[in-house]
Amino acid sequence: MAISEVKNELPNADPQSAEMNDWFEKKFEEEMKKREDAHTPSMAIIATRGTLDWAYPPFILGSTGAALGWDVTIFYTFYGLLLLQKDLNLKVSPLGNPAMPMKMPMGPDWLQKMNIPMPNVFPSIMPGFETTATALMKKTFQNKGVATIEELRELSLEADVKFVACQMTVDVFGFDHSDFIDDVSYAGAASFLPVAQKADVTLFT
Repeated sequence: MAISEVKNELPNADPQSAEMNDWFEKKFEEEMKKREDAHTPSMAIIATRGTLDWAYPPFILGSTGAALGWDVTIFYTFYGLLLLQKDLNLKVSPLGNPAMPMKMPMGPDWLQKMNIPMPNVFPSIMPGFETTATALMKKTFQNKGVATIEELRELSLEADVKFVACQMTVDVFGFDHSDFIDDVSYAGAASFLPVAQKADVTLFT
């Protein structure tokens, strides 16, 4: 709004009057409302893990944010790079995860509702435990109608979620750009941090 327009709208009253204060407060609220309405919310997500269970949060949050009209960027670093590979072969890692194993996704109701306590040392000594846990998680998500990681990743890309791979980690782990899907950009932490700084929401997964 031009200064001349502001002067024309000023009430004919003493600057210290309640009327003048009310006018300024109203104009301030109007301008702030215009700024808020014109602002596009943004979200920056840092994905650091490459297991099946940890693949869901960044893709679900990212695709949901984009569906709400947000500007979303996901920065994949360290083992998070595995989520960008063309061929996904993600598994659940029960080690160090006190919530594992999950409840049974099949069988009678009493079995599906049962919590089966298992010492954390068992997964490390039981052959095939990781494969079994992965199959159980996939079956559970399928029963609940949750999209697969591949589907969520594609949904995110279709919704214009920006995928950024950490170039330093790519180099350290010996990856090549051809190992990853298209539509991935490459940058370092120095390039991503300003994006995270300006984001309305910043998440670490």
